[in-house]
Amino acid sequence: MIAGVAVLCVLSLAAPPSAAQAPAYRAPRTANGKPELSGIWQALNTADWDLEGQAAAAGPVPSLGAVFARPPGLGVVEGGEIPYLPAMAAKKKENQANWVKLDPEVKCYLPGVPRATYLPYPFQIVQSQNTILISYEYAGAVRIITWGADQGPADSWMGWSNGRWEGETLVVDVTSQNEDTWSTVPGTSTVTHCMWWSATLPAVRTLLTMRPLSRIRNFSRTWKISMPLYRRVEKNVRLLEYKCPEFAEELLYGPLRKKSIN
Repeated sequence: MIAGVAVLCVLSLAAPPSAAQAPAYRAPRTANGKPELSGIWQALNTADWDLEGQAAAAGPVPSLGAVFARPPGLGVVEGGEIPYLPAMAAKKKENQANWVKLDPEVKCYLPGVPRATYLPYPFQIVQSQNTILISYEYAGAVRIITWGADQGPADSWMGWSNGRWEGETLVVDVTSQNEDTWSTVPGTSTVTHCMWWSATLPAVRTLLTMRPLSRIRNFSRTWKISMPLYRRVEKNVRLLEYKCPEFAEELLYGPLRKKSIN
């Protein structure tokens, strides 16, 4: 569970350096010549379990055996490790030890930014000349990227997304996330998120930079995560409904049920 007000910079069309010898890929364009982002995308990694590399481990409910066990993962943190200060490293261990109790996904809370990007569910981008809609399959979460306003009128689960184009890159400042979202644990004030098209695959690369707050220090320095996001291309691909509040009703409200008196 990570952190904070976010800056999201999406989709530069320059090929990554490792693909310098491959034919340059030119993405589709909108009517006004901007990169066409529309489509259904999905992260295929283990970042939702842990941003750092991890070994396979038992899941949070022993009676389920291997079902929902934690998968092994190479990690998505550049340099391999998140630069936690000791208190924050201890907090991460506490969160992992109490996963079922503390992870808001158990309660079907909205994901916030950036975790919405690497949940194991697809999301859809719908783009017009002046507005970009991002619709997530998980819990029906939605973000609308608009232009011209730096701050939202009030804090919310998914925050306020304010975009601008810088050449081939869409930069989106995400602010005004409330304190209960997954990505606003005190300690990170800014997340810079950049994506660029792969030269040879129907995928984009995504890079997120985490900047520590000046007044609350949980990390010793700025750090980054990066991963590919893949375009879903199968026939009739679309988002399906994943409304999960009803799955959490017993957990949230079961203890409040009126007990019968015999």
